[in-house]
Amino acid sequence: MKIVLQNVLWLLFFVAYQYFCLASESVTIGILFNEGSHQSEIALNSTLHKKNTFDQKAFFKSNVLQISNFDSFEASKTLCGMLEADYGIAAVIGLESPTRAILESICNHFEVPYIMTSWRPPTRKQTDTVFNFFPEAELFAQALAEIVKSLQWGSFVIIYETEEGLIRMQEILKLQDYKRNSKQNNILVKQLGPGNDHRSLLKEIKNATENNIILDCKTEHILPILQQAKDQNLLSLHNNYLLTSLDAHTLDYGELDTTANITTIRLFDYNTDDFKNTIRRWELSPFDYYSKRISLEPNQIKTETVLFYDALLHLTDSINDLMYTEKSITPNPINCFEQTKSKNGYIFAAYMKERKPSLSLSGPLKFDDNGNRIHFNIHVVDILDNQVIADWYASNSSLVLRRSSNDTEFAAVANLQKILVNVSSRIGEPYLKYRESEEGKILYGNDRYEGYSMDLIQEVANIIGFRFEFHLAEDKEYGKWDEKKKKWTGLVGDLLERKAQLAVCDLTITHQRREVVDFSMPFMTLGISILYKKEEKKDINMFAFLDPFSVSVWIYTATLYLIISVVLYFISRMTPGDWENPHPCDENPEELENIWDIKNCLWLTLGSIMTQGCDILPKGISSRMAVSMWWFFSLIMTSSYTANLAAFLTKDRMEPTIDGAEALSKQTKIKYGVVDGGSTMAFFRDSNFSTYQRMWTNMLATRPSVFEKNNNDGVKRVQAPKGQYAFLMESTQIEYEIETKCDLKQVGSSLDTKSYGIAMPMNSPYRSAINKAILKLQESGKLNDLKNKWWKEKRKDPSCENFDVEEKSDSAELALANVGGVFFVLGVGIAIAVMLAIFEFLWNVRSVSVEEHLTYWEALKVELKFACNVWITKKRTKPVISESSSSSSHKSDKTDDKSMIHSFLQSAGSFMNLNN
Repeated sequence: MKIVLQNVLWLLFFVAYQYFCLASESVTIGILFNEGSHQSEIALNSTLHKKNTFDQKAFFKSNVLQISNFDSFEASKTLCGMLEADYGIAAVIGLESPTRAILESICNHFEVPYIMTSWRPPTRKQTDTVFNFFPEAELFAQALAEIVKSLQWGSFVIIYETEEGLIRMQEILKLQDYKRNSKQNNILVKQLGPGNDHRSLLKEIKNATENNIILDCKTEHILPILQQAKDQNLLSLHNNYLLTSLDAHTLDYGELDTTANITTIRLFDYNTDDFKNTIRRWELSPFDYYSKRISLEPNQIKTETVLFYDALLHLTDSINDLMYTEKSITPNPINCFEQTKSKNGYIFAAYMKERKPSLSLSGPLKFDDNGNRIHFNIHVVDILDNQVIADWYASNSSLVLRRSSNDTEFAAVANLQKILVNVSSRIGEPYLKYRESEEGKILYGNDRYEGYSMDLIQEVANIIGFRFEFHLAEDKEYGKWDEKKKKWTGLVGDLLERKAQLAVCDLTITHQRREVVDFSMPFMTLGISILYKKEEKKDINMFAFLDPFSVSVWIYTATLYLIISVVLYFISRMTPGDWENPHPCDENPEELENIWDIKNCLWLTLGSIMTQGCDILPKGISSRMAVSMWWFFSLIMTSSYTANLAAFLTKDRMEPTIDGAEALSKQTKIKYGVVDGGSTMAFFRDSNFSTYQRMWTNMLATRPSVFEKNNNDGVKRVQAPKGQYAFLMESTQIEYEIETKCDLKQVGSSLDTKSYGIAMPMNSPYRSAINKAILKLQESGKLNDLKNKWWKEKRKDPSCENFDVEEKSDSAELALANVGGVFFVLGVGIAIAVMLAIFEFLWNVRSVSVEEHLTYWEALKVELKFACNVWITKKRTKPVISESSSSSSHKSDKTDDKSMIHSFLQSAGSFMNLNN
């Protein structure tokens, strides 16, 4: 019953509506629709219903025709048929169509206002009666360029479908001066080929290691292209897309299941109350009551529909305004084959250009003299969180960012938390190594590895809140440009090929790598230094003083010493000059004596070769001749020994030593090298410093090659037993190696300053979050704790801190070990002398006991008592065995005391020159 009553009420309302409307002037509007314009039809019916219901000056009718999208002749016939109608056409609204150029030309020729709602190439042709509610082409291109600049992409690829799309990109192309075959070109331009399969093109872009893509194509082609991009691993976390289609917001991106950053643009904000209320009115249009209704979601409204509604509203409002001013705009029929033109079309078009619209869904409206829209706003939208991140205003050509840096970082972190982050690394202690598993237990995932890199990423992940998994780079390299393959290898290659979101190890931040990937702030600072082997400990030779002469020379010399002594003994006995008067006062002695017994001969020859001389000398001519020859021999031998002794004791110091790069570069005996393809190699190759250039030239010329595959090979080469080789590597790695390898040392200071950082794809949105995490770890001291953990605490081998390695002094001083044999000889000689003295003393005691008829112990007691009395300097020929009484003994003691006092005073007087 209610439905019947509602139908009756609607019928009565419609009759009343027709009655009152017929009293107004009827105005017909021409509408040229194409396929798929259902939303625009709803907007048309709703708008005309509202205008005819509430505005009393004009009654609006519509002449709706379908137009061909491919046949220009057929399209022109359709338009001419519309203009020839008896009631005429006040204005024509045409939607997007490839035949728009011919339609625009016809309407402009007959001065019929023609309203467009689609993009039109820039033109300088005067079009007085043509309007375009789509943004003016050059301003639209400028807006796209400003948006791309705001995204801060260092490089990107433009993928366009038609030539019109390339025209829309003209301002973006001006962001860089293109140079043919230049590696500095950061803009690649690619056109979609025919058909629906574009995987080959996307694979080419992937090989170009480009993450930022501008896609200009039809709305219905966006999702298929993105799906193919996903198949090529071009739709991951670090990929960024800008979709230039103004209807990209109508698509459902959920089926892609991606964390890529997809940015779109649109001319209106469908979240406002005015927009939602307008869409709700379209749904309640009575002209669609008996037809099947569809629900219109604000986010599904196309830009064409919104612009059509704004054009229709602006057109009808302009007609009503003219009606109120009693100006007639009654249209007249026009024959395309005659010269008849619209009577009021030019005036009406001029008024529409000047009139400021009261309401529009697509933002501010303003037209130039050619009917181009020069006032509009473009909203930049992030698809994943459906948030407007920026607005571009054509009125002052400015871009205003809505989302702060914190919001951008928050969104990036949220995306990072949705995925399992792949971390690329390489095996190399202490940064990453294989974990030792328990017996019979198989390890998986991150449990397979341990090290500084693993702990560092774990700490960063705990702060940011993401999950990660380590993967090893296939070629186990840090990352260098392979000229043959024309691609980056190693960890950098994994990032560029989208195999990983992060890369961490002892990866140095270099300008070559920085051109293709991003780095976090440094988590470790270091420099290039020299690793060299410590001088080996040599066996201590206490008899090093014997080295100047060979064993045979020593034997010959000792033998010759004995022979010369014996020969001198016989010569002295034969020559008359060595027989002397024992009593000089007796002029005619009965006997002559010769002092050159074998003992004195041995003493003379020994004193000569020791360069100490002797208190007695020969007097005979022949004996002096023999001694002179012996002296000459001693001079040569002693001088030769002294010279050779200095050379032998310091010969180790004649070996080449290095204390830095300068000393290393000036010698040729010690070879030196670096890791092939590493950052250290690049440092020497690109350095302009003369010392480093000389070192690089020498490394290239040295054969066999001094370049090693990795640090481990370089360390092993330094440790080689016979090889004199120095290895240039990062100071932190040297610290790690010398911590337990006690035969190695670091030479000199660092040659430069460099840093290790966490690598990630270029323009990664989560870079700021990782930087904050590293800064937090640095301030808390966690980075230093991690270094101590893996450089010292986790080492299996004992530390070298307490390892006593004797370093060679740089001075010319001799150590005790070098001359220890001299001390040994001295000690042995003194010991023998003491033993001989004791033997002589005991033999003398025996002689005394025999001569004096005493027991051996009595004689020993007397001699020991005398020897221990150091104050007595004179000795009786015969020792006093006993005294008659104690008084005698006491007297003797007094005599001895007086003698001792007298001796002391005499010595003191002699010292003070008092005896004179």
